[in-house]
Amino acid sequence: MDPGESGIIQPRLRLRDVLLRGALYGLAAIVVLVIAMLCVGDHHDRMEFLAVAGGLGLVFGGVFLLFGFFFWSVCGGDIRRWRDWRTVTGQTEGVTIMAPALLRCGVVGLVPAPVALWLYGVVDGAAYDSWLYGS
Repeated sequence: MDPGESGIIQPRLRLRDVLLRGALYGLAAIVVLVIAMLCVGDHHDRMEFLAVAGGLGLVFGGVFLLFGFFFWSVCGGDIRRWRDWRTVTGQTEGVTIMAPALLRCGVVGLVPAPVALWLYGVVDGAAYDSWLYGS
């Protein structure tokens, strides 16, 4: 990646790459979610944790995704990386950096949310003496 004359790293970010990287981070977040679920011992606390994680992931992921798409469309192709922060010269150019960040965070929230809600159903239907049920 080569910085151009303006100091901005080239090539610029593409929407597909930003969404794919967010999905990859979301898959890693699923592993963290499952480990955290297993650390919660009580059955009702485990179900509440999964419900809250799924609900917050859907709400915040959706909001971040909507704002990210809006900022991306406003930027008109001038999308920058966090490393390009030094190239921001005006008040409105911060949006060029926040657009991919919000998109990526939105996808990170939306990928594990359905898994958390699915695990909620699995834990709810688990047998009383199983390791999945909890204590």
